[in-house]
Amino acid sequence: MNTFVRSVLVTGLSMLAGQAHAVTVTFDELPLAAESHYFPEVATTFRSGPASFNFNYTEWYPGCCHSGWVYSNRTDTTTAGYLNQHSAFAGSGADGSASYAIAYYSLSGDPAPVITFDSAVVVASAAFTNTTYAALSMLDGDGFAKKFGGASGNDEDWFKLTVTGWNGTARTGALDIYLADYRFADNSLDYILSDWTTFDLSALGSVTALDFALSSSDTGDWGMNTPAYFALDSLSVSTVPEPAQAALLLAGLSLVGAASRRRPG
Repeated sequence: MNTFVRSVLVTGLSMLAGQAHAVTVTFDELPLAAESHYFPEVATTFRSGPASFNFNYTEWYPGCCHSGWVYSNRTDTTTAGYLNQHSAFAGSGADGSASYAIAYYSLSGDPAPVITFDSAVVVASAAFTNTTYAALSMLDGDGFAKKFGGASGNDEDWFKLTVTGWNGTARTGALDIYLADYRFADNSLDYILSDWTTFDLSALGSVTALDFALSSSDTGDWGMNTPAYFALDSLSVSTVPEPAQAALLLAGLSLVGAASRRRPG
């Protein structure tokens, strides 16, 4: 490959890379009073950066019931129970930021938490942690759910988040993230996430949507007993160049390269 052709190809690849735009969704631009959360009591969506988040609401009685996403800046890491549904157990957003998102995965068939994008993106990573409600339930047990590990500490309990990627109607893959895991032979390795932890989601490929589901080892006649909540922040995405644009650019580069190879001398 001569120097001219190599230069053309490098320039072309740089142009393609330049079309990708990296953005981190932080929720910090969304207005909130101190120690509060977004809860409009009507089915809607909210947006942060290039991402849209569903909030599903059916009023069975005032303030109930919802599924999907809210955003929050609550910092309560000590109050147990369902009245503290919308606090992250880390006590703040990722990297000490104020705001973050909380998802509730309904066990009664209401729509799952979903993130949608206007066009295809590659999701590089996101930070996850438990909510205070879920974490304290797993640590201590409550009227509905068991203490993880049981009385002996040897019960092999777990709490799992499954993230599924979609490009239109095509499923691109799924990744499992353990928000708590007590399956280790050495009990000292058992954990319940209490800090923000970043997970690589790039294996899901080019997506237009992500959906989220929760499962647990602690189940009963009505399904999962563990509170079905998790927290998300610092969602890092890169836009994907449109296929037609990429194809036209590469075709043009190929013609330039072919012409250069036909030059005499």
